[in-house]
Amino acid sequence: MKKFLPFLLLFFLPDGLMAQSRWDTIPYGPDGFRAAVERFKMEPVLKGKVLFLGNSITEGGNWKKLLNDSSAINRGISGDITYGILYRIEEVVKRRPSKVFLLIGINDIAKGIPDEIIMENIFSIVRRIKNPSAKTAVFVQSILPTNNVFPDFPDHKNKDDHVVTINAQLQKYGDRLGYTYVDLYSKFLDGESRLDAKYTADGLHLNLAGYLEWIFILRKLKHL
Repeated sequence: MKKFLPFLLLFFLPDGLMAQSRWDTIPYGPDGFRAAVERFKMEPVLKGKVLFLGNSITEGGNWKKLLNDSSAINRGISGDITYGILYRIEEVVKRRPSKVFLLIGINDIAKGIPDEIIMENIFSIVRRIKNPSAKTAVFVQSILPTNNVFPDFPDHKNKDDHVVTINAQLQKYGDRLGYTYVDLYSKFLDGESRLDAKYTADGLHLNLAGYLEWIFILRKLKHL
């Protein structure tokens, strides 16, 4: 309990306040971040649609085809972190989506951002969506496992303790904050508690089989 006492106090801090000046890398930003944000702003504002929000794992999904829904919206940006989502959340909110599927956090972990800050930022994202758009159903998806057998992206791997800790807290606070927690983590594990190699080509990102499994899980849970 003592470990999470500072974390629980974060509920009383303004959204995004916690250590932002130290951990927020948005002023420098991943390649293409600002260009993507500007491109999103130029798109027509279609309200009431299904929206996927996150980093490169989300960006890599052809959601229109996967969902057989030409109106599905992809708001993934490669390299993004929780502060990046907070920076650009108003562009999401103004669309008043029917559903938002959020998957974020692995890049934060790779950058060494503390677990408590990652969790509070995710909770802030939920609040920033729900407060002006109460009818939007928010689905906070667990951070996916990684597979360190693959040599790529070493900073993202061997961080299982952080992933498990964050996922447990995301699951715990779903009812309190009004979102639905989606456990993708356990569904993508192999027998060695790693991201199953059949779902990835580099141990971090998903291949087509991975995206199909993702959609299968969401449909099985009746979230789509």
